[in-house]
Amino acid sequence: MSRTFDEKRVPLEELISQAEAARLRGVTRQAIKQLVQRGKFKVYSIGGKILLDRREVRAYKPKRTGRPRKSK
Repeated sequence: MSRTFDEKRVPLEELISQAEAARLRGVTRQAIKQLVQRGKFKVYSIGGKILLDRREVRAYKPKRTGRPRKSK
């Protein structure tokens, strides 16, 4: 799940904590943690901290869940 940091792929200033990702998306830290566990975000581990790419968090579009509506 966790990757080592490669500055060529992700600039250091674009990495954010899970708490900051939650504030950015307007959800709880637990919601971000669940998305990470489901593999929806790439995770970078630096000094024991779990960081996410800010661009990826902003671009994330949740899928609609539930039963589809009947056509009329």
